[in-house]
Amino acid sequence: MEALIPVINKLQDVFNTVGADIIQLPQIAVVGTQSSGKSSVLESLVGRDLLPRGTGIVTRRPLILQLVHVDPGDARKSDDGGRQGEEWGKFLHTKNKIYTDFDEIRQEIETETERVSGNNKGISDEPIHLKIFSPHVVNLTLVDLPGITKVPVGDQPKDIEIQIRDLILKHISNPNCIILAVTAANTDMATSEALKVAREVDPDGRRTLAVVTKLDLMDAGTDAMDVLMGRVIPVKLGLIGVVNRSQLDINNKKSVADAIRDEHAFLQKKYPSLANRNGTKYLAKTLNRLLMHHIRDCLPELKTRINVLAAQYQSLLSSYGEPVEDQSATLLQLITKFATEYCNTIEGTAKYIETAELCGGARICYIFHETFGRTLESVDPLGGLSTIDILTAIRNATGPRPSLFVPEVSFELLVKKQVKRLEEPSLRCVELVHEEMQRIIQHCSNYSTQELQRFPKLHEAIVEVVTSLLRKRLPITNEMVHNLIAIELAYINTKHPDFADACGVMNNNIEEHRRNRMRELSAGVPRDKSVGKGPGGPTVVSGEPPASGADMDGAKAPAAGPQGEQDGTGSWRGMLKKGEDAPGSGPGSPLKGAVNLLDVPVPVARKLSSREQRDCEVIERLIKSYFLIVRKNVQDSVPKAVMHFLVNHVKDSLQSELVGQLYKSGLLNDLLTESEDMAQRRKEAADMLQALQKASQVIAEIRETHLW
Repeated sequence: MEALIPVINKLQDVFNTVGADIIQLPQIAVVGTQSSGKSSVLESLVGRDLLPRGTGIVTRRPLILQLVHVDPGDARKSDDGGRQGEEWGKFLHTKNKIYTDFDEIRQEIETETERVSGNNKGISDEPIHLKIFSPHVVNLTLVDLPGITKVPVGDQPKDIEIQIRDLILKHISNPNCIILAVTAANTDMATSEALKVAREVDPDGRRTLAVVTKLDLMDAGTDAMDVLMGRVIPVKLGLIGVVNRSQLDINNKKSVADAIRDEHAFLQKKYPSLANRNGTKYLAKTLNRLLMHHIRDCLPELKTRINVLAAQYQSLLSSYGEPVEDQSATLLQLITKFATEYCNTIEGTAKYIETAELCGGARICYIFHETFGRTLESVDPLGGLSTIDILTAIRNATGPRPSLFVPEVSFELLVKKQVKRLEEPSLRCVELVHEEMQRIIQHCSNYSTQELQRFPKLHEAIVEVVTSLLRKRLPITNEMVHNLIAIELAYINTKHPDFADACGVMNNNIEEHRRNRMRELSAGVPRDKSVGKGPGGPTVVSGEPPASGADMDGAKAPAAGPQGEQDGTGSWRGMLKKGEDAPGSGPGSPLKGAVNLLDVPVPVARKLSSREQRDCEVIERLIKSYFLIVRKNVQDSVPKAVMHFLVNHVKDSLQSELVGQLYKSGLLNDLLTESEDMAQRRKEAADMLQALQKASQVIAEIRETHLW
């Protein structure tokens, strides 16, 4: 098991070289309030003066301290050769430089702290890595953290308390971290900030070890017996009391070895029953044991995590691709791949199929049969046409002569107006398909051809060429769709089989209706004697013959309706009669002049005569029947036109267009210029992959028997 801690130290070195903290390695973090003795505890464990000391905030950056035990007989030579020693230190930021003078180590820590954190009590979360080799230490990895403080001093920001707290939590939140909660014995344990913070991330206390410092500074008449026995605040891993050197001892250059000896004497005198379970030596052994057991528990999961990450980074590195060697081949390959993916997305055979929404060919199909189809079906064949509009069209089509039959011109005029309404949704269908073809470009760039992300200029150029091709085809397709509607408007085919069937059924209905009407009129002949009667007796407008057979056949008999000729509101005859019967124009009154027809009020709404109603119904049925035929044709022909002139044309000419526009020797260097951060990302991924593979080898060197 002793081999486990060096393994973790090796892993720490491996990941420190790439500056990564993605793997949470087992370590011990020292937490406590400012000036509670954290750094002194670490110095006691190392056995040498190597950390900056003083009042106020001294530790202003995390210090990752790796203690490596070496055999006393192992001599070490520095890089410059010559000198030998049994204890030495190395910093990660100074590479292979070796320090044998621990005063130099302390000075380097202060210099490095000031370089990053400034020289007026500011803090930083960038750690300093220090490795100490000595025969007098046990294998440990410790993290010295800034002390918990409340009030900002010097250049410290107002939120210094929150910053330090976040920094501490960042390290101790790691489930593989053992928390060394340091509390001074001359304060109340119930007010311990270290234990409070530790409890937040480790409520069960499975990885918290409490250390009580300054046992020799307690008030006279008090002792820490209850605290050390765990009666005040129980801690699962236990409480260990230590006695550190005072500032006076440090000033007097009292050695750590002497301090440990004095500590042992103090414990024997003050706490004889607990002396063998307290003190710096016992703390070092306990930490070593805890860390080894902790590593043993974490190692299987750590091994799995490293293997998973190695696979992920291998995949990431593959996606970044290799540096370009043959530019022509690479460009042609990328263009071909993009064109193939674009066509496959339309065909539905793409490698990356979208699951969140319809895309590519499926979306175009949806536009044709759902969006466009439903829009056409929602167009009312008679929308925007009122009965008065139809009647007005019929009258306008007959000119000055009254019609005997419904004029065909009115039907053509009205049906063209209705067919014209199909043009707007048809052009909108083209627009929607064009937009989807644009979206496919982005889809292919994001999901299918990740290599394009390496070359932003090539990506922009491809997008520009495809967009230009689509823009070029859009007016051609719109023109074709416009022509499809124009073709329908150019010739109204009343001999269309479907239209002829509808007309045949309609004619039968009309003939049946006419026969029924004739029977009704024949039965009501005696009542026709009242035709033309006004309030003053029988009146016949001069020049007008009685109702003829044409009236019987085509129009409603004058007296048959509820209003008829009696109120004179439905015809010129009534208007003339009103003019005759008006005050000042009767038989007894002299005429003041000719009848002014423009002065006669024309009613806004009136009841249609039977013939007018029937004519309108005929026209409505014919329009509806023919409109449905045209709508069916348009619903079928517009998607075909869009597919031929836009979709299929782009599919067929995309690759040749891309090659013609982009495959030029003068553009190669510019198009295949990688994005600035791509080379950097490839290097970082390669370094991380190498570190993970090395870490995997380090763990693989441990035999299973070592775990137990």
